[in-house]
Amino acid sequence: MRLITLHCDYIKFKPLKKALKSLPDLKDLTGKDIKEPLVVLTAVEQGDDTTTLKQYVEAIQKTATDVKATNIVLYPYAHLSSHLANPSEAQNMLIDAEAILTKAGLKVSRAPFGYYKEFELKCKGHPLSELSKEFRTTKVQTGEAKAPLQRLEEKQVDPATLLRLINTTKLDTSKLKENDHRILGQKLGLFMFNETAPGMPYWLPKGLKLYNTLVDFWRQEHEKWGYQEIASPLMNKKELYLISGHWEHYKENMFIAHTHENETYCLKPMNCPNAMIVFKSQQRSYKDLPLRLSDTDRLHRYELSGVLNGLLRCRSFQQDDSHNFITEDMIGSEFEHIFKVCDAFYKKAGLSYSFNLSTRPAQFMGDKKVWDNAEKELKAILKKSGKPFSIKEGDGAFYGPKIDIHMRDSLGREWQMGTMQLDFQLPQRFGLTYTDKDGKEKSPVVVHRVIYGSLERFIGILLESTNGNLPLWLAPVQVKVLSFTDKNNKAVEKLQKELKEALPALRVEIDLRNETVQAKVRDAEVMKIPYTLVIGDKEEEKDTLAVRAHGAKKPEFGVKFKDFVKQLTDELENKK
Repeated sequence: MRLITLHCDYIKFKPLKKALKSLPDLKDLTGKDIKEPLVVLTAVEQGDDTTTLKQYVEAIQKTATDVKATNIVLYPYAHLSSHLANPSEAQNMLIDAEAILTKAGLKVSRAPFGYYKEFELKCKGHPLSELSKEFRTTKVQTGEAKAPLQRLEEKQVDPATLLRLINTTKLDTSKLKENDHRILGQKLGLFMFNETAPGMPYWLPKGLKLYNTLVDFWRQEHEKWGYQEIASPLMNKKELYLISGHWEHYKENMFIAHTHENETYCLKPMNCPNAMIVFKSQQRSYKDLPLRLSDTDRLHRYELSGVLNGLLRCRSFQQDDSHNFITEDMIGSEFEHIFKVCDAFYKKAGLSYSFNLSTRPAQFMGDKKVWDNAEKELKAILKKSGKPFSIKEGDGAFYGPKIDIHMRDSLGREWQMGTMQLDFQLPQRFGLTYTDKDGKEKSPVVVHRVIYGSLERFIGILLESTNGNLPLWLAPVQVKVLSFTDKNNKAVEKLQKELKEALPALRVEIDLRNETVQAKVRDAEVMKIPYTLVIGDKEEEKDTLAVRAHGAKKPEFGVKFKDFVKQLTDELENKK
């Protein structure tokens, strides 16, 4: 059995058309609108039994308790699995689950089974609002279940068969918009996916240039702002996550490995615990604060296959993290600082965004006065920012209020990008202290802070927002020089060399193919290269350039080399 739990502000759903003729017709086809639900997207699989049902119910009860939800929506979602149980068995399993949960005192709604449905929901966006889980029976785990669930042994499959299996990756574009980042990524040669690592992108040479440019910009800017970059192990012992609390609350979303020495290791799903270890590695004074420890380590989270969505939702990604250790009286000034960093980054990318503030929940950790002062300061900073923002009263995590950065994709769906999370708890769990000006030991407060968010998701949104027309400073190929005929090839090679000498970091390519100039220009346009230069006999004679900006109907003739270099320099330095 596979499930995704979504803690939502609301869910609306309505049955539209019967999908399974074998099931009885519904008498009531009206829709439902349920507030503050825990939505449980569920795929019942072959081999699921009473043991699986027990695990399923217990998992729902635990998550409902953790997020303080009393409304449960059991939502059949076949897309989570390719090994679905018989429809009547699956429906009975959900009916049984509804009865058990109702008896336990929860208010349960069950979405219609076997019907096509329209639905709309708004996920809350806190750390426990999106979780995925998978349960297997003993029979399935030991390979005794039905054939579709059996694991083929390597000795039973020859290499040719395995190669056919991993080469079946193909993007279905039939339901995608033209500016979908997956189409653009394929067309522009930026990234790809393969069944050897589902949900984990392969970055191709051009895509990696874009990726590294964003990281380099992040690194340069953060050094100016007084951040100190660290890197920590990608795999850690289970004990680290027992201390942080992630083992209890997040284990199902982690990649876990057991060694022959009876030790358990995990690929890290977030950077916070390692940042705590770095802070704790030496004595700290109030003079060291704020201490801003940044990193871009790779993270891994086990997302169910049914929710993977190109770069927007993947299993392997980098996050531009920082953990800013501060005193309680620094909360307002630190958030104001982070707002400035955030605005600088999003302005350069030409992207619009909004904020969401989540305030103190009913159950919280820390002093109420500290919470009240923090929330008051955060609201004042939000108003001062001039950016649109909303407030979700009582929706903060129990360890501190937070501000999320939201953006929309090409379908109008809202995605959380960056976040600024105030945390009073984690430093205490790790026993972190600093010495104040009176010589007393105190526990610091930490702000978990990301600006890009997931770099993969940021690039996906950036591609869709610009339709792949990236600004010059981000374009994988910034200038392409074309020869009019073969006679101009040496002049093209000479110009490429001169451009690289004038601007060593310029990403410039040449096209000397035996094709018409129209075909070469068309190919450069398709690849969305910012500037295309054509060198023919006239350009050689007059020592000028024919410069065509991407999207322009005609080139500009007679451009002097030094003027073009000056234009490029201005655009690159100012990141226009």
